[in-house]
Amino acid sequence: MNLSLILLASVCIYLAIGMPVAFALGLSTLTALLLAADFPLFVLLKQTYEGVDSFPLMAVPFFILAAELMSGGSLTEVLLKFASQFVGHKRGGLGYTNVVSLTFFSGISGSALADAAGPGSMMIRMMDKAGYDRAYAAALTAATAIVGPIIPPSIIMIIYALQDENVSVGALFVAGFVPGILIAVGMAAVNWWVSNQRHYRGADDVASWQDKLLISWKALPALLLPVLILGGMRAGWFTPTEASVVAVFYALVCGKWVYRTLAWEALPDILARSALLTASVLIIIGTSNAFAWVLTIDGLPIKLAEWMAAQQFSVVGFLIAVNLLLLVFGIFIEPLPGVMVLVPILAPVAAKLGVDPIHFAMVVIYNLTLGMITPPVGGLLFVTSNVSKVPLAALTRELKPFLWAHAAILMLLTFVPALSTWAPRAFGFK
Repeated sequence: MNLSLILLASVCIYLAIGMPVAFALGLSTLTALLLAADFPLFVLLKQTYEGVDSFPLMAVPFFILAAELMSGGSLTEVLLKFASQFVGHKRGGLGYTNVVSLTFFSGISGSALADAAGPGSMMIRMMDKAGYDRAYAAALTAATAIVGPIIPPSIIMIIYALQDENVSVGALFVAGFVPGILIAVGMAAVNWWVSNQRHYRGADDVASWQDKLLISWKALPALLLPVLILGGMRAGWFTPTEASVVAVFYALVCGKWVYRTLAWEALPDILARSALLTASVLIIIGTSNAFAWVLTIDGLPIKLAEWMAAQQFSVVGFLIAVNLLLLVFGIFIEPLPGVMVLVPILAPVAAKLGVDPIHFAMVVIYNLTLGMITPPVGGLLFVTSNVSKVPLAALTRELKPFLWAHAAILMLLTFVPALSTWAPRAFGFK
């Protein structure tokens, strides 16, 4: 029996019955090994372990812990006030505040789910009280939270760099800034259009210049974290893994001694949440590695690469085909396993066609991340629906204009490589 066919069919069945992605990947690998392979079953354990046995992956738990420490230190409230002072008084002002605050927070969390569950849930409640449709507020939050994995530090970028030796973590971190800003501008444009259609008002009071300076001064330590990480890496002071440890200490100092809102008693809960989130991420990485290993052993990456080469795609045709593949793939698979499985297959083909590896990386990351707001898997939709108490059907209806905006931005990133490559080259990353 065909090993890849059994593997892909079984993972689809497991996902269809509602099994979590990590377990679906692991069990489908086990099913393929039992039915169609001559390998001992301990191969599954070995490949799962090897998937997480990587020094660069140590950055993942530390960046997660840094985000939890900053959140525990009242960072969310500080960033909300900072964003609101500039845009809160305009028509649809709380919508703009939502976009701006989530964009700032993404430079700390690196996770779309954390952005939606943290500052996103607060903004939904604030918008609801101010007269915005709650379903619209939830849709705006989910659509904007996509920026979390795009603006550094980003967990998915760390995983991508492990799969493609032609890119570095630092280059991907810097490359994410322009696409992240584009996404924020796109979501703000949709909010402008909807707010004018529905006559959503802004806040009546406008902060004085003295208040703006004071709030900006308070927000400055939090806003400097991404600068510290990227600046230190570019200057050669530390590696991405070491940067994650620096981020933890910086977050601890900010929460405890700068903002003075982080209590020692809260640390056990913060450590427990960080450990739980880290474990869930690493389980997905491990089982994805075992899943990808079976595909590789069966020769599917080589067969697919040979088939794509035989089609004699132009660069434009290849990028269109990849986008369609990723959009379909992302509907059913979360971004992390998507990167683990697809990048080793597609990146070499892109390199042979002369596609810039950083440009290709940003297209893949953004495309797979969009799967978080598309049913039926859409993990970000379920999280946002849960924290906002908005039915999934109502949330999906309000999401349509945001999806059109995301599609337009994806096309821009696909066909204008400079949007992804300019910043890394300007900062000296190859």
